[in-house]
Parts: sequence; structure tokens; C-alpha cells
Amino acid sequence: MPRRPLTELLNTDDPAWPLVQQWIAEATNLVEVLPAPSDAGAQLEAAQVTLRSPMGAVVYHTGGLLIDHGWVRVLGGGGHPRMQRSLMAWNQGRSFDKDGNTQGFLLVGDDAIGGFFAINGGSLGPDVKNVYYFAPDTLRWESLERGYSDWLSFLLGGDLNHFYEPYRWPGWESETSQLSGDQAWGIYPFLWSKEGKDIAKAHRAPVPVEETYGLNMIDFPRQLGEST
Repeated sequence: MPRRPLTELLNTDDPAWPLVQQWIAEATNLVEVLPAPSDAGAQLEAAQVTLRSPMGAVVYHTGGLLIDHGWVRVLGGGGHPRMQRSLMAWNQGRSFDKDGNTQGFLLVGDDAIGGFFAINGGSLGPDVKNVYYFAPDTLRWESLERGYSDWLSFLLGGDLNHFYEPYRWPGWESETSQLSGDQAWGIYPFLWSKEGKDIAKAHRAPVPVEETYGLNMIDFPRQLGEST
């Protein structure tokens, strides 16, 4: 597909940002909206989404969203001390390579325990465009049966305590709020192990989110596949 110029991506009579702002204003989960980066236009052009879409609105108008004391991170334009990662920079080398060859998904967010959210581009299941969750306790992709807009709305106003039960511990709010959006909890015993089911007793230490991605998405599945 030919790449669309920034002027085309910006040109809309029906921008999604007012809707996203309404969701944020009505959110029942705590949300921190990071300010947009100085290169917001370049970030939108790299993502090739228009301002009619909530994802385009988040990329262009924010540096990302930190939701529920920073437990969930929605990738935006990046470039903020609280979360340097941008949507497209984070995906490079993960969902697509330097030549633009795609792996059939697009990472759009993650959480503090090493889970990852992605839009299905065809490789995760039959429901293309739905958001999937890579669960660190099963090391598998699971369809959330929601598109990006419904997923974002759920993160802001849904029951995240129920979604993450039982992987929250007493005091998780104050501890997790100290993480940046570029960190996650390195948890041992691992959540997918028999010994790792009681997270309150696990050892937790801040690690770069790149480390949890490499372990949960690549190393652990490979090791467990070789051991079966």
C-alpha cells in the first residue's frame, strides 16, 4: 500500500480525539495522559492512521496513557520521561522488521506484570482487527473479542481488578505507581510456573519492559516447547 502523507492523515471532519477525551473524563480507573511529543506529526505518519481513529488520536495527541496507577500502558507518541516508547518504535523489530515485513500483529499496549496487548493482523486468530492479550501466566495469546476502541474504553472504565484477578497483591497500587511506563515487574517464581501462582509471595523487581517481552514472548515459549 502506498504511504499516505501527513496532510491526508490530519485531514478529517470527524476527529476521534474529542471522543477519547470524553472517555478519559468519564474514566473510573485512574488515568495519566502524557503530553504529546514534539514530533507528533512524524509519529502519526509512521503509524499511518488517521485522526478519525482513536489509535491515531492517542498517537498524535498523547505521549501514551498510564492507566490504573500505571498498571496498564497504552502506547502513543512516546518521548516522555514517564514513557519514552512510542507505538511504532516499540513495534520495530517486534511486529515488523526494518523492511516493513509484518508478523501479523501490532503491539498497542502492555501491563506491569509482563502481559502484552496487540491488534490481530491475521497471525493471532481469525478475528482480524480485534485486540489480543498475551497472558504471562499461560504464555498464550487470548482474544479479548474487542476492537481497539472498545478495548481502550474498557481499560478506562472497566473492571480491571476482575480482569487481573488473582495477579494483584496488597499494596500493588503504590508499588506499581513508582514504575515508569518503560518498566515492568520481573517476577520470580514465574507466573506460568506452578510455584508462581501466589504473586503476593513472589519476588518482584523493576526491569526494562524489553526484558519481560524477550522472556515471555520468545525465551520461555521456546524453552518450554523444547522441554515437552
